[in-house]
Parts: sequence; structure tokens; C-alpha cells
Amino acid sequence: MNRRHPIALALAGGGPFGAIYEIGALAALEESLDGLDLNNLDCYVGVSAGSFMAAALANGVTVSEMYRLFIAGEKGEDAIAPALFTRPALREFLRAALDWRIPTGLFDNESIHRYLQAVFARKGRTNDFRELPRRLFVVATDLDSGQSVSFGRPGHDHVPISRAVQASAALPGLFPPVEIDGRHYVDGALKKTLHASEALDDGAKLVLCVNPIVPYDASLAAQKGRARHARLIDGGLPVVLSQAFRAIIHSRMAAGLAKYRTHYRGADVVLFQPEADDTEIFFTRIFSYASRARVCEHAYERTRRDLVRRRAELEPIFERHGIRMRHAVLADARRGLHMRRPGAPRDRLNAAARELREALVDLRHQVARM
Repeated sequence: MNRRHPIALALAGGGPFGAIYEIGALAALEESLDGLDLNNLDCYVGVSAGSFMAAALANGVTVSEMYRLFIAGEKGEDAIAPALFTRPALREFLRAALDWRIPTGLFDNESIHRYLQAVFARKGRTNDFRELPRRLFVVATDLDSGQSVSFGRPGHDHVPISRAVQASAALPGLFPPVEIDGRHYVDGALKKTLHASEALDDGAKLVLCVNPIVPYDASLAAQKGRARHARLIDGGLPVVLSQAFRAIIHSRMAAGLAKYRTHYRGADVVLFQPEADDTEIFFTRIFSYASRARVCEHAYERTRRDLVRRRAELEPIFERHGIRMRHAVLADARRGLHMRRPGAPRDRLNAAARELREALVDLRHQVARM
């Protein structure tokens, strides 16, 4: 792929909901940006649920494959079952009972490691950071020191990718801490939300960031007629806790982005995230699977709208890095994630014809600009 500068992708967490949202957002970015191959970037950074996505993309797993196996529910050797994340931590319960202590987690995250270990053992993939053709950094938090650790860096690159992802996604209270080389690790989002600085320190000049978790603005939603509650307190404890969690996560990310603009003046950091008045996103439980197809489609459409709305801001940035916006794709209101499911030969022929028409429209647009 011809481009001028190193390009990276940084993905934040947010539980299974975060991964679902990121699949939809990444699908929209990949089909709407010419010159962007999400499996052929220079660097990937993943935190918590985002580490699943980053590790998969760095290993050549496409967004379409992830959609079919996780969202569309298609069967196959790599299919992701929701039960993967909700198996009781029976071994931890037994240890806690024998030690007369409270369990450190409710669900078994060892199954996450085993699943990814099997997926990355497939031909053409690897579970070794050092064997990847591109750089991957998976961030977790050292439980005893409170410091962030970037697996994939020298000194931490011998750890299997699957084990690093397990550690990065070990949300305290839900999953037990993960022991690696005698140290215990938990969720990488405890210190920072995105850790995009991992890519910037590695020399990336464009970092595309996806953050699924934003605080909700009930007043703004009410002005637009979208509010489910006039006051969030009316939603009870789950809604209050969700808002508190989102506010903490987002405030740290905003501070980090401001710092990036100061410390990395030669680089561009572009963030994609839900709008503050997005009722659909806020009232979907972070650990819900039932609505995954709806949330993924919503993220896809929301990211497409974001690209159109921010066109004047984003187009010059993308062009500096050899990326062009596909205006015909963005203008096609018929597009949807359902088009990513394998169809009959006639469907594939129609898709090819549609792509040819879109390419001609984009060509005319570029000629007109010139």
C-alpha cells in the first residue's frame, strides 16, 4: 500500500459492547476510506476489549470475518460464542473457599486465552508478538504497582498474545487478575483509556482511534426528543453507575488527547466515538450480547455520518497520509452491514457492479477537484 507516513490504530475497551461497537465503526472506516487497509497498518494498540480487535487485525483477521463470526452468528471453527465470556470462575471460587477469602472475579477468563491461542495457531497467524509482520501493543495494568505494561515491547514480547489479551481485558471484579511471570495484571484501561501514545512513540504519524464509551448528555437528548429519562437518577442504580463509569473513562481520554496535540506536533490523532446524546448506545448494557447486531449496525451508520459531518476537517488530514474519502460510498444510503454476509453469485455480481459505479463517481469527484 502506497502511503507517506506510518499509520496506526488504537482501540479502547468497553466490555463485549465495546468490541461490538468497534466492529461496526471499523467496517464503516474501511469501506469509506480509500488507501486504508485495516490488516496492513504499521502499528496496532489495544486496551481491554479493544485488545481482542487489535490482536485479530494484526494477525490478518478481517473486519468482515469478525462480523460474520461474532455479530452474524455464523458457525465455523473460529466462531465466538457469547458463553466464552460468561463461564463461572469455578477454579477461582474453589481457591477462595480454601483460602477463606472473597473470589477475585466472577467469570473465567482462562477460556479467553485458550480461544485466542487456538485462533492464532491457524496457518498464517501467530501467537508470538515477535513473529508478527507488524507491531502490536496490548496494554494491561500491573496490579501490585498500578503501572501500565505494554506487552509487545522488548522485555514483554515473549508473552503469548492470547495471554496478554486475557490480562488486558481482566476487568477487576468480573475477571480474576492474570498471572504472568510472577506478576498479576488487570484491565489496561485503569490507567488510560486509549494508550494511543504507544503508537505515537513508535513513530506513527496518523493514529485512528475508536472509543465506544462516552458519558450521556440527557439534556441534549431531551432537546432532540430522544431522552428515555428526564433525569438519569430515574433510571436507578445501573444507569447511575454506567454514567459514572463513562464519565471517568472519557475525562481521562480527553486529557490524553490534549497532551498528544502538545507532545506530538507532527502527528495527527483522529477519534471516532458515539455522540453524547446517543440514547441507543447509552442504554445498551455494556455486557449485553442480545442486541449485538443492532448495536453493530448503529455504530456503522453513526461512523458513516461522522465522516460526512466532519468532511471538511478530516479530508485534508487523510490526504496528508495518502488516504481519500470514498464519497460515493458515503452517499449510498442503501449500504449496511448486512451486505458483508456471503450471498448468492447474483449478490456478489451486483456488489461488484456497485463498487465499479462507486469508483467511477469517486474518479469524477477527484477530476473535478483537480
